[in-house]
Amino acid sequence: MIKVENLTKRYAGQTAIDNLNFEVGKGEIMGFLGPNGAGKSTTMRILSSFMPPTSGRASVAGFDIFDKSLQARAHLGYMPENVPLYSDMRVTEYLDYRAALKGVPHRRINERVGDVKELCGLKDVEKKLIGALSKGYRQRVGLADALVHEPDLLILDEPTSGLDPNQIRQVRELIKNLGRQHTILLSTHILPEVEMTCSRVIIINKGRIEACDTPENLLNQMRTATGVLLEAQTGTDNGVEELKKISGVKDVSLTTEGDWQIFSLRAEAGAEVRPEVFRLASERRWTVRELSQRKATLEDVFVEITHADEI
Repeated sequence: MIKVENLTKRYAGQTAIDNLNFEVGKGEIMGFLGPNGAGKSTTMRILSSFMPPTSGRASVAGFDIFDKSLQARAHLGYMPENVPLYSDMRVTEYLDYRAALKGVPHRRINERVGDVKELCGLKDVEKKLIGALSKGYRQRVGLADALVHEPDLLILDEPTSGLDPNQIRQVRELIKNLGRQHTILLSTHILPEVEMTCSRVIIINKGRIEACDTPENLLNQMRTATGVLLEAQTGTDNGVEELKKISGVKDVSLTTEGDWQIFSLRAEAGAEVRPEVFRLASERRWTVRELSQRKATLEDVFVEITHADEI
């Protein structure tokens, strides 16, 4: 459904994406991950014909997005991170307008707009001004807009940005349902959503693809050991610095919960650091309520890949 070959975009003095190559098959939900500034939005804007690349090629549904832009765009729906909506239009009015603009036959506009309002849960607000809607409903309107012309491919850039946990859950379920009928390229910072939703994942860093595989395979290929969780009261000790001195510990992060310090440790491959952590806690007379090994997550993979050069 998507084929990208040697795609590069350069601005004055800066390379946003550098020689990208990947494919997304029909029916896949592909996660597109990376730190801020890694090149995700640039890639999505190029694929949606919003901007041209400096070099390289890309196609959607077999149509070159530059030479046959109109045919390619007829097969895709694009939802940017900040959805551009007309706040002074009502929901149905806006979707009718967008359907006509996207070439939906006049006789089918009412049917298609009705379908996407039902699918995206907009029936209760169909007569309201878009400017009066909550952030969650505006995101739904943007998604309905992307769907109204029945595209084969959906490109979604941070579709849950700014939503509360309940709204995120609703959008996640909607995306999973859409994946039964559409190919989806999904960019998000919420990594548990990717684990639950996507069949494959691309991780991009500094404009280059660093990994492309299923979430399961990425977890199995992790270079680092699974993490260690320590919950303790350390008194006046600087627990982070003490734990970093343990052989095999690569990084330590700290959160607090009342009087308790919660340390997340990342260790080198094959290193078993829990005995040394326990010995340190005993010597320093820390009060420990938990010391456990933490199963690796996609977040661990993401951090390992995107920060490998900083460790």
